[in-house]
Amino acid sequence: MNPLRRIKGTQDVTPSESAQWVALENIVREKMKVFNYREMRTPTFEVTELFARGIGELTDIVSKEMYTFSDRSQKSVTLRPEMTAPIMRAYLENNLQANAPINKIFYIASLFRQENPQAGRLRQFHQYGAEFIGSTMPHADAETISLALAIFDKLGLNNLELRINTVADPESREPYKELLQAYLKKNIPQPSEDVQQRIERNPLRVLDSKDPALAEIIKEAPKLLDHLNSVSSKHYHTVKEILREQNISFVEDPTLVRGLDYYTHTVYEITSPSVGAQSALCGGGRYDLLGRQIGGKDVPAVGFAAGIERILMALQSQETILADGEKIDVFLAALGDKAVHAVQSWASKLRTRNLTVDTDFLNRSMKAQFREANRQNARFVLILGETELEQKFFTVKDMISGEQSNIAFNSVIEFIEKNLKN
Repeated sequence: MNPLRRIKGTQDVTPSESAQWVALENIVREKMKVFNYREMRTPTFEVTELFARGIGELTDIVSKEMYTFSDRSQKSVTLRPEMTAPIMRAYLENNLQANAPINKIFYIASLFRQENPQAGRLRQFHQYGAEFIGSTMPHADAETISLALAIFDKLGLNNLELRINTVADPESREPYKELLQAYLKKNIPQPSEDVQQRIERNPLRVLDSKDPALAEIIKEAPKLLDHLNSVSSKHYHTVKEILREQNISFVEDPTLVRGLDYYTHTVYEITSPSVGAQSALCGGGRYDLLGRQIGGKDVPAVGFAAGIERILMALQSQETILADGEKIDVFLAALGDKAVHAVQSWASKLRTRNLTVDTDFLNRSMKAQFREANRQNARFVLILGETELEQKFFTVKDMISGEQSNIAFNSVIEFIEKNLKN
């Protein structure tokens, strides 16, 4: 019988790799706290309608990529493909605006899309993100960008590019859509079925196309930036002004629309050349329309999501290590049945002091136990044999200096703790 294997497009994060994940998540939590964002956790699956209405039925996510199924009550449910719609649903359902006019929320979550697996694109993947809910001010847009970059800076990522654009408010966008639609119909005489649908139902999504055959047509298309009303123009100008005041460099990209129906005003991406074709590490923008789209009310909000797997790829590419490998404070090596029994009690005592401790469970020779201590990068090895038991001391070896000394039972914890600080 062949052994069972993981499902295509998923991955195992082994113990030797998980230290990098934990270090990254700790940095995310540290920076979120600095910016006063608080964590929210939502269900892994939601009613399908949340994503169909929130993200948009014509998006690739909804039309091609979602893991959707009927549960036993025949309700259509979907494994979450993104987090903004669930966060907004939870915000409305739990009436969070009653607690505070501004809610600054972050998450670290696993997501699911049935995509074609490739480097930086998995069917189960992980993101962290931030949502600033409750303010229409462009200053909130700029803060989320500043937060995203602060996390990347703390992670040590290099050669990043911030791309920004505006998709304006509906008052500016609707007349522009008609203008763009006419241009696309004229210049794409035989569009594919997918492109035809986009032209008819949301022509802005054609600007999001990665089809090389459309690149020149998109480049010459009318620019939304040339058709902004005073509100949209002022909002976008203020965001750029705040970024410049913070010495945050950016590139304006008039084709950047982010591909989701709920965006208004500012949209942005942070890209890295270190992850190949899937260069976007982070994407976000303002989504003032989402609350109403999912059956609630208008709620001003802006946020971003960042891909953890892609970030780890970028860090690996530039040889940045967030955390050392496996490391423990103490390895207890025992010789003889009485000593093997005794080290279990000593392991318990040391662990109550929050020391990382392990011992041998295979009844190996002392030489093999030292090899295990080396493999686990133990700082100290405490040796316990018959002589040590009788005379109540440990033979303690410092694995960095190589020094070896005899330390009485009643002094060994103090000795370890003191020397770990040095």
